[in-house]
Amino acid sequence: MSATLKTKAFFFSSILLSSAFFSQAHNVSDGYLKPTDPLVIQNLENWQDLKFGLFMHWGTYSQWGVVESWSICPEDESWTQRKPEHGKSYYDYVKNYENLQTTFNPRQCNPQKWADAAKKAGMKYVVFTTKHHDGFAMFDTQQSDYKITSSKTPFSKNPKADVTREIFNTFRKDGFKIGAYFSKPDWHSDNYWWSYFPPKDRNVNYDPKKYPERWNNFKNFTFNQLNEITSNYGKVDILWLDGGWVRPFHTIDPNVEWQRTIKVEQDIDMDKIGTMARKNQPGIIVVDRTVPGKWENYVTPEQAVPEQALSIPWESCITMGDSFSYVPNDNYKSSQKIIETLVKIISRGGNYLMNIAPGPNGDYDEIVYKRLSEIAGWMDKNQSAVFATRSIAPYHEGNFYYTQSKDGKTVNIFHLSDQSDYQSPSTLKFIIPENFKPKSLKVLGLSNKIHWKQNGNSIELNLPKERTQLKYSTVIQITQ
Repeated sequence: MSATLKTKAFFFSSILLSSAFFSQAHNVSDGYLKPTDPLVIQNLENWQDLKFGLFMHWGTYSQWGVVESWSICPEDESWTQRKPEHGKSYYDYVKNYENLQTTFNPRQCNPQKWADAAKKAGMKYVVFTTKHHDGFAMFDTQQSDYKITSSKTPFSKNPKADVTREIFNTFRKDGFKIGAYFSKPDWHSDNYWWSYFPPKDRNVNYDPKKYPERWNNFKNFTFNQLNEITSNYGKVDILWLDGGWVRPFHTIDPNVEWQRTIKVEQDIDMDKIGTMARKNQPGIIVVDRTVPGKWENYVTPEQAVPEQALSIPWESCITMGDSFSYVPNDNYKSSQKIIETLVKIISRGGNYLMNIAPGPNGDYDEIVYKRLSEIAGWMDKNQSAVFATRSIAPYHEGNFYYTQSKDGKTVNIFHLSDQSDYQSPSTLKFIIPENFKPKSLKVLGLSNKIHWKQNGNSIELNLPKERTQLKYSTVIQITQ
């Protein structure tokens, strides 16, 4: 992920941000341009139906159990905290970090196992880190030998060595939309972090205007890798570009703290990249994170959920644990917390991209499968209130959250609670959307007839004893 704010630690501990802070941090209030390509518009509409996706950060860094890429960035030592045993000096550390390529051998990698668990939990698209900021390619690029399929990497001898291909093919076969995460900055490339100068921060370490040939080489390198991903890996639905500091200098928003650290022009020529991607993959959604304009087709709050509904397409990317990368004994969120987060996101019109990180052995922690199984049990009963829905006022009222079917004939009301262990109350009273005229009402997961009455714009219902079997939430579905 991109450390888009110096207060990244705050994101790990907080799930709600004020809409004003959210707008400032993620550039959602200004500059959004609705796509005009009919294929992109349709793909974006279909993507908004999916609601729940799987994000996977995975690379050689999983062997050390450290944060993805960031520990090699000089400006981020304070929160990544390099361990002395991994290198006493910065340069020793980077050398040893890059040497992780020579021991990376995740033999338990089984994308079908991941896809089966994710599909049962209701996830409908996947975004995989084909390359993070450290530059290690998890696909068979021909532009660099710093890749999982290199003879330097032990896993290259495995039939599943091109894990991007294995993941995309497996998940696509199971009906998932396919997303390719790709880092625009590449800290391994000598054309980005030129070895002639020491790196100072996350940005290019030379002035591209003074060394245009070197920057042009980097632009070509990036273009060629993205051409490979969008040409050689079957149908790709989303190109998810991270590293928003690689951007035209004139797009910098001085009101956003982290953007003020960008001191030089880093125009990567997104028009050329985006046009190529659309030629290779007609209708592909392009997400040039935090760079408002025609190549940011949806916005991506990180470890955060806006407090209010947004009128533009958006997706919260949030970790199941505390970290985007694999960390031993990570603190995984409870299934109730995950479901509460999903409900809050969809009630405000967004998608939930939940990150799960495979470990160095190539598999998830066992607790991950337990969480996904628990979510699957809830999703079996309540999926009609989740998928292919849209937001509807009042969106959120007390402990009640609202969605509606796309035809407007059905409204879904989710009741959550602040308790760590949800218990459905015997009586619920809530308001209904304006001008909605209820004719029938049911509680998803309960077979008993529900007694309810309407008084003006509110409904009161009594729940039977079998309400005790409801886990995580009570979901009421009203049809007019």
